[in-house]
Amino acid sequence: MSEGRRERKKAETRRALSSAALRLAEQLGPDGVTVEAIADAADVSARTFFNYFASKDDAIAGVAPSEASELLTDLLDRPADESPLEALRGMAVAAATRLEPTADELWARHRLTQRHPSLAARRAARFTEVERELAGEIARRTGLDPDLDPYPALVVAAAVGALKVSLSVWQERGRPGPLVEVVDDAFAQLAAGFDLPVPVSTARH
Repeated sequence: MSEGRRERKKAETRRALSSAALRLAEQLGPDGVTVEAIADAADVSARTFFNYFASKDDAIAGVAPSEASELLTDLLDRPADESPLEALRGMAVAAATRLEPTADELWARHRLTQRHPSLAARRAARFTEVERELAGEIARRTGLDPDLDPYPALVVAAAVGALKVSLSVWQERGRPGPLVEVVDDAFAQLAAGFDLPVPVSTARH
């Protein structure tokens, strides 16, 4: 099996496990879900489950080690001469393109984590890890020390926040167009600063 095909197969299995975990959690509540039930629903063994997720809560929350690597890979793929914010914008646009086809699951997972603080805490902890890795790459690009200089962590936090807010706003608006457009608007706002924009409700009239 080629490396590309192997990676696609792994991604499919990870998605199947995460989708099964979410579906069972919606039906039974997180406490009613077992690793064995998730694995069975995804047609794999419980042993295989642990190749992808550390726990059932991670599977329900959609937290996997590859989550960071995808964002980091997107950032690493950006041209070296881009500004940090432009590089992060490109990363977020790539992420939005991947996430849009799974919008229903994303929204269901968001609602579930809002109702269950332990899931929200796990996902928040994972995002902290992701931001740390991204800040390390921004520090490398800028020659700054990620432990002493606030800029790398600050610009990454703003970029990840823009992606999260874009997802939420896009859902609340009823997904009126491509998610990428909302992400682009959010980054345009970051680049322009934080002068108060015209409210969306006003702009529609």
